[in-house]
Amino acid sequence: MTHGVAENVIPDVAFKRVLVIRLSAIGDVVFASPLIEAIRRARPDAEVYWLAESTVAPLLKHHAGLKELLIWPRDEWRELFRRGRLWQLSREVLSFRKKLRAHQFDLVLDVQGLLKSAVLAWMTGARARIGFRSKEPTGWLLTERVPKDLEPTISSEYRGLAEYIGLQTDEFSMTVPLSEAALGFAERVHDGQPYVVFCPFTTRPQKHWPEAHWRSLAETALERGWRVVVLGAPADRPPAERIFTGQAVEDKVGTCSLDESAALVSQSSLVIGVDTGLTHMGWAFSVPVIALFGSTCPYRVVPGREGDILYAELHCSPCRRRPTCGGAFDCMSALTPDAVINAAQRYLSTESAAAPVLASSKTEEEAL
Repeated sequence: MTHGVAENVIPDVAFKRVLVIRLSAIGDVVFASPLIEAIRRARPDAEVYWLAESTVAPLLKHHAGLKELLIWPRDEWRELFRRGRLWQLSREVLSFRKKLRAHQFDLVLDVQGLLKSAVLAWMTGARARIGFRSKEPTGWLLTERVPKDLEPTISSEYRGLAEYIGLQTDEFSMTVPLSEAALGFAERVHDGQPYVVFCPFTTRPQKHWPEAHWRSLAETALERGWRVVVLGAPADRPPAERIFTGQAVEDKVGTCSLDESAALVSQSSLVIGVDTGLTHMGWAFSVPVIALFGSTCPYRVVPGREGDILYAELHCSPCRRRPTCGGAFDCMSALTPDAVINAAQRYLSTESAAAPVLASSKTEEEAL
C-alpha cells in the first residue's frame, strides 16, 4: 500500500459512530492509537469509541478524540465461569451485548485480529465489521477481513487498515495522553535531573535480554554518571531484584501504575528496552529509544523519531513464539552491553536534542 493514499474505500459506511477494538497489549494499543485522529480527520463529526480491557485503559481514557472508552469485563466473566455460575455469566454477556448495540455503531474496526475480538465486533450488530485476517475462525463474525500490511515501518498494519477504508495517513502519529496526576508524579521523580529508563521485562522469555547483560549495562551506565530508572510490572519484581539489587538504580518495578510509568517514560532522556509496551511508548513521546529485538520481527523505520533498533538477525530469527534454540536465545545474547552503551551514548552526549531523524536499524557489528 502507498502511505497517504487510500487504495480501497468503503463508500456505503457513514462513519458516524465508529468502534475500534484493541483489547490488550500495551505496545499494540500505542501502535493503533493513530486510528483515532485518522478517523476524526476524515469525519470531524464522527464519534469514535474504543473497546479495551481495563489493564490498558490508562493509555486511552484521557484521549480527547474518543467519545467514550468502553471496558470489556473479561476478568469478571472469567471469574463467573470459574465458579460455575453460567446462568449469571450468560446474563452478563447478554447485558453487555445490549450495551454495545445501544450505541448503534456504523463501523467496527477489529484491530486485535482474534476470535474473542471478532465475537465482540459481531455482538455490536454493526453492519460493517472490518478486521484483520486471522488463523482463528473469524470469517463469519466479520463482514470483511483485510490482510496485515507488514512493512518494516512502525504501526504499518494499522496504517494499512486505515488506508483500506479510505483514511488519509500522511499524519499517523502515536499518542498517549496523560493525566495531570501522572505527569505530576513524573515531575516529582524527575526533580529537574535527567534520567534514562530501562524496560527489561516482557511476558515471553524469548524476548528477554540476558540478566547478566542488564547488570553489566547498569554498572557501566552508573559509572558514567547516568541516572537510571527501571520500570516493570508487579510480576517482574523477582527478576528485578536478581538483576539490580546492590546497584544504585531507581527501582520503580511494580510500584507505579501504568499511567505513572508512561509519564516517567515521557519525561526521560532515553529509553532502553526489549520488545515490550513501555519501550514502544518512548517513540510516542518523541523520546530517543534503543530497542532490543531478537525472536520477534522488528519494525525497522520509525518516521520522525530518534533512536536505534538493535537486531542480531540470526538465521533462525525471527522465531516469534516457536524458538528452535532450546532456550539459548542467542539472538538476544548477541546484542552486547557495549553495543547498547555505544548506541545510547549518541543520544546522551549533547545538551540539546538533535532534529528528529529516522530511527536506524543496526546489526550487532554496526552498533559496535
